[in-house]
Amino acid sequence: MQVRKRNGSLEDVNVNKIVRAVQRCAGGLPHVDPMRVAVKTIGGLYDGATTAELDRLSIQTAAGLIAEEPEYSRLAARLLATYVDKEVENQDVHSFSQSIAAGYRHGLVAETTMGFVAANARKLNAAAGEPVPDLYEYFGLRTVYDRYLLRHPETRHVIETPAFFFLRVACGLAETAGDAIEFYRLLAAHRYLPSTPTLFNSGTARPQMSSCYLLDSPADNLEAIYDRYADVAKLSKFAGGIGLAYHRVRARGSLIRGTNGHSNGVVPWLKTLDASVAAVNQGGKRKGACCVYLETWHADIEEFLELRDNTGDPARRTYNLNLANWVPDLFMRRVEAGAEWSLFDPKVVPHLTDLFGAAFDAAYEEAEARGLAAKRLPAQDLYARMMRTLAETGNGWMTFKDACNRACNQTGATGAVVHSSNLCTEIVEVSSAGETAVCNLGSVNLARHVSPDGFDFDALAETVRTAVRFLDRVIDINFYPTPEAAASNQRWRPVGLGVMGLQDVFFTLRLPFDAPAARELSRRIQEEIYYHALSTSCDLAESRGSHPNFHETRAAGGVLQIDLWGVTPTKAARWDALRARIRQTGLRNSLLVAIAPTATIASIVGAYECVEPQVSNLFKRETLSGEFLQLNRYLVDDLKALGLWTDAVRARIKLADGSVQGIEELPADLRSVYRTAWEVPMRALIDMAAERGPFIDQSQSLNLFLESPTIGKMSSMYMYAWKKGLKTTYYLRSRPATAIAKTTVTKAAAATQAVACSLENPGSCDACQ
Repeated sequence: MQVRKRNGSLEDVNVNKIVRAVQRCAGGLPHVDPMRVAVKTIGGLYDGATTAELDRLSIQTAAGLIAEEPEYSRLAARLLATYVDKEVENQDVHSFSQSIAAGYRHGLVAETTMGFVAANARKLNAAAGEPVPDLYEYFGLRTVYDRYLLRHPETRHVIETPAFFFLRVACGLAETAGDAIEFYRLLAAHRYLPSTPTLFNSGTARPQMSSCYLLDSPADNLEAIYDRYADVAKLSKFAGGIGLAYHRVRARGSLIRGTNGHSNGVVPWLKTLDASVAAVNQGGKRKGACCVYLETWHADIEEFLELRDNTGDPARRTYNLNLANWVPDLFMRRVEAGAEWSLFDPKVVPHLTDLFGAAFDAAYEEAEARGLAAKRLPAQDLYARMMRTLAETGNGWMTFKDACNRACNQTGATGAVVHSSNLCTEIVEVSSAGETAVCNLGSVNLARHVSPDGFDFDALAETVRTAVRFLDRVIDINFYPTPEAAASNQRWRPVGLGVMGLQDVFFTLRLPFDAPAARELSRRIQEEIYYHALSTSCDLAESRGSHPNFHETRAAGGVLQIDLWGVTPTKAARWDALRARIRQTGLRNSLLVAIAPTATIASIVGAYECVEPQVSNLFKRETLSGEFLQLNRYLVDDLKALGLWTDAVRARIKLADGSVQGIEELPADLRSVYRTAWEVPMRALIDMAAERGPFIDQSQSLNLFLESPTIGKMSSMYMYAWKKGLKTTYYLRSRPATAIAKTTVTKAAAATQAVACSLENPGSCDACQ
């Protein structure tokens, strides 16, 4: 029996080679049985099998054992890393500079990046050859391999290793070899990752690295609406997610004087946009994604809320668009008071779009008094319809217009208004007909900043300072799909530094998610990030100049986000000194902090997403190789220490949909630590978001979780979020009414099912307990 090697030659089968290959990768993993993987691989042998096929079988076998023993994730990652190394070497690429040269030959790498690497090849090749921390879990490395590594245009084989990938990203942003190596080491240590567009495109021939674009509503005429379609298409082709306001377009039934007919309203226009978003994507790498925002007073708001309903006229449904409500405070006050609400045609009251706060309230009430309303209805009825849309679709996100404008550094200028957030509701920037707001994102991995002595704030400060410098560099190097985007980004220079892995920190420190100590740690982490981000931006302003619009911002008058929230920070003296320095020197960036969802980059570094609690202790990962179950590795370590890591306990966790609240053998304090998002009171999540708020000058993607949403629970939950001063919320997550039958788990093995709401977990069945 023979196998075919990667170079095409045939070789006699030697099963000992397979065994040794798996054993090498299993070093330091005491709970892994390498023979188990090797035997399954040997079982897949046939005459003429390729070594690549056998390697893939080893990887898949190890990955399939992760639910039984999490250490197999590390084994699968090491096997995959070896596979990638072989694939790259087979392209005659043996160093970082050779990888870049190959990419340049195939039109993938920019000429400037090629020149930079060639001029610094010795230093960069040495850095790429340094031992890197063994940090990858299988699904993180699989994500990098499947989606991020540069590939030969025809063979589709990768031409860079994960180390070369990170160094290529760093070189695409660096000014010197020293800068590139510093940034590369930060990425390789998984302490920080830029967002996906930066990872995709840094150093490439088309360096579109920005994550978010916010477009103002098109003007109320045919030409402007079609121009906006073109803008969205260009951004969808090259860019990240899009937030689009639609407040200015006239309502259904409005008179069209040019034809003496009547408008069909915003819905047909959004249907057209829906098709465009589906058609234009990033070359198949990512789907086009857009969120449309509509103000609560728009006369088409009720039809807007039906756009993602599962029933009704398909011609009036838009399943590729996300929807968000742009809600003024006046509406929430009327909901609370049980008062009437008026809906207007924006053709009649075009000025309302560009007003917020007291000025909006006065103009709105004046329009009511003049009898200009197209319709009046109880505010609570419309609010209930918003809640129903959220419950049924997860969409129709609640975002608060006045909070976004009141606490935005950019709205210090006369006439500057925030008209919407972005696709994921964490960006809060001004936009207009001439400015498409842009933001560049990256996230600190908090999980890599925990030491045996607790959370390492010194390491966090170092990471933030490096991250901000490189986020700022994106602005100068970036490819902008439209001139309006380029103009806005150069004037305001906003960035969005976020976090991921907060749940990892709490697991490591054995803190229940909503414990007082956890809440204080969360708040302090965010304060330190904001402080060091501002300080670094001030350093950049000192050496490179402040952003051109600095004089129009609130910070120019010494007003920071903490002041807009009326909060006194810890160590107030250092903040006073920083405020004085900012007034004198300026800031390089008008905005600095935004907490994005981090779904994919958190997967790369093996951390929990964003600032969210875990959804389950048992979860499914999907890759091109298949679907695999995983168990919370922190929980597994504790179960092992208690002698509870058994087939019976695993079965009970599966039957309980990933909850451990019914495993009484697990101490109550640990059951509290390992609660899921469905078992943590939503009041605590909202409170924690509000406690972080004074240190976030943009916003945060805040998902909320209700196992069984009801209008009553949701109404009180979102009212509470508004009262706490949150700028935006994101998806409402709920569980399906039916669960997958667990045919492989017997009730005898499971013993008893978990209890979602117990004495150890008070309030989990009430959203705002």
